Amino acid sequence: MHATSIPEQACKEARKRLEQQGITVKDFALKNALHPSTVYAVLLGQKKCLRGEAHRAAVLLGIKDGSPTN
Repeated sequence: MHATSIPEQACKEARKRLEQQGITVKDFALKNALHPSTVYAVLLGQKKCLRGEAHRAAVLLGIKDGSPTN
């Protein structure tokens, strides 16, 4: 069950941007000091992205406004 408040379209667009840049989800995660499973969960809409690492991942992926240091 999806628990996201992030629109599915925003997640799709973020995945597309990574693909266009030739960056894997794992590479993106490691480059930004994130756990790959968290980034995958954000992109699949399985996290609400309200705080912590999921929030940071969503901001860095460009699917949520805010500061990545929250």
